[in-house]
Amino acid sequence: MAEGLAAGVVQPIPAIIIMRAFGPQEQGRASGLFGMGVVLAPAIGPSIGGVLVDLFGWRSIFFMVVPFCLASLWLAYRYVPVSAPGGVAANRHGALLDWRGLLLAAAGTLCLLNGMVELHGGTWLHASLLLAGAVAALLAFVAWERRMARHGNEALMNLALFGYRPFAMGSVVAFIYGTALFGSTYLLPVYLQLGLGLSPSYVGTLLLPAGLVLAVTIAGVGRLADRQPTYWLVSIGLALLAASFALMTTVHFSTAMWLLVAWATLGRIGLGFILPSLNLGAMRPLDPSLISQGASAINFVRMLGGAIGVSLCGIVLEWRLAAHGDSFASTSTSPARLAAFNESFLMLAALCAGHDCGVAAAAQTAERGQ
Repeated sequence: MAEGLAAGVVQPIPAIIIMRAFGPQEQGRASGLFGMGVVLAPAIGPSIGGVLVDLFGWRSIFFMVVPFCLASLWLAYRYVPVSAPGGVAANRHGALLDWRGLLLAAAGTLCLLNGMVELHGGTWLHASLLLAGAVAALLAFVAWERRMARHGNEALMNLALFGYRPFAMGSVVAFIYGTALFGSTYLLPVYLQLGLGLSPSYVGTLLLPAGLVLAVTIAGVGRLADRQPTYWLVSIGLALLAASFALMTTVHFSTAMWLLVAWATLGRIGLGFILPSLNLGAMRPLDPSLISQGASAINFVRMLGGAIGVSLCGIVLEWRLAAHGDSFASTSTSPARLAAFNESFLMLAALCAGHDCGVAAAAQTAERGQ
């Protein structure tokens, strides 16, 4: 919970700084450089983490982040500005926190995530009740936020954000992006270890090139986002991501490892196309007064998609394992287990491909409207 609270506070801030401190012709490059730094950690982390797990056990990986956190505290104190461009103080006084909206959002999120967990290993009755509670909390949250706006009060989430079509579409893409990113981040290592029987350190080494390519791709696409339509870059990224998941089904016990690395790298290139383009395409049309709200909302949607993506992959994987007559209780892998993993990858491929078609259709509609 403490980690989630800290991440929730920190994550929207870079997007706000980029949108306010850089001109439109520089925002893509700044977003790309920031994204490159963000993904270097998960790119290198699995390799170092695999070695630590093999040598010292799984608890050792939690100590790896401590020196980086201490360094970040000093760097933030030294370099992060305390005022907006022009010297205007960034913090607003007199705006009260929307506690009722926060409680409704928290209750709905907890019901949704726990409902997914119940689908994963509980009963259908408990899952249905929790998911129904999530829907009820969502409806109550929307009604309360509209009431707050009508009375001129400071709402937790300004629903006027979703009146901007690019932001509304970007939020949907952010949800799918989070689902694919976190779902594949969970599924790939499990597949390599429990499907192909590889050691944790070897798995980290195999995934390292894909992570490094992701960092380089984000930096390059950030520059493209300053000159090219962002929705086409997002569409290219979703297509590459869908192709990567589909090609993972061609991997078997006798497949050369370089081919598996190639398919994983292709997917990370797709993710690199999406991230900087998504943030800029969704937030550029917003009124300047909504940028802070937009950054928080799109980060929340992406992280929510990530949490659901992990649960969804777990649910589908266990379902298909049972359908093929296998389970993780068995210590040895089998062709049936690979078939279950392949069907899970195909689910992610279909999710990305279907949404890619939606992005392309929306782009064509926008062009006709112009």
